[in-house]
Amino acid sequence: MTRSLLPTLLLLVGLGACASRGNSPGAQDPVRLAEAEYDLARDLWIQRGQPRDALDHALKATRLDDENADAQHLAALLYLDFCARSPSECRLSEAERHARRALEIRPELREARNTLGVILIQAHRPREAVDVLRPLSEDILYQTPEKAWGNLGFAYLEAGDVDRAIDALRRSIAAQPLFCVGSYRLGLAYERKGDAKSALDALTRALETEAPECSRLQDAFAARARVYTRLDQPEPAKADLARCVELSASSETGKNCRSMLEKVK
Repeated sequence: MTRSLLPTLLLLVGLGACASRGNSPGAQDPVRLAEAEYDLARDLWIQRGQPRDALDHALKATRLDDENADAQHLAALLYLDFCARSPSECRLSEAERHARRALEIRPELREARNTLGVILIQAHRPREAVDVLRPLSEDILYQTPEKAWGNLGFAYLEAGDVDRAIDALRRSIAAQPLFCVGSYRLGLAYERKGDAKSALDALTRALETEAPECSRLQDAFAARARVYTRLDQPEPAKADLARCVELSASSETGKNCRSMLEKVK
């Protein structure tokens, strides 16, 4: 994932706060050293946009202290980052291993449970993802329920249960109207259902949501272009495809948009 796509990943998962003890690392204290490595990894990823270096330090933290749940979760997120950036560098099995380890250490780490659900969806195991995410969506203590509902809805969609997907995705938007990924996925669900008008409304809402990352949802532009094409509206379809290519011509979505654009011209 490029740095510009990082906010989209964080919309789906969430890093949570570090449970640091607040002491300086001692030369012979692996627990404190692990905390320092975790802090460095987090900074390299979030602030500096260097996921490769961040992963190196996150893994060092897990080796220094296998009981550091935050470091385990961060490692899982970083492996997801690589999956988003390049299929050849995707290591979902490693992401799953670290997410599950984080939950073994700290079962109440809800962000890690949500991350595990995302990993299972990407691993094409949507029914397992539903089993992980459904209890989280009903957990009153989870502070970002829109993510649980949004990922649960996507798991249902991947499992072919469109009506349940629509219900869950509506709940995600109701929980947080600014959660544009939920609106985008709702658009996909309506598109799958064959309701082009509702799909267009949801995708437009996603792209017009007042949050900086929402106007850069490349996949939403591609999806809306498909819907415009289905509705026999070639001009707005062309505009969306051009914007999709402008956002990233090298991504798989960008390549597909370029191919579609050449066909509608």
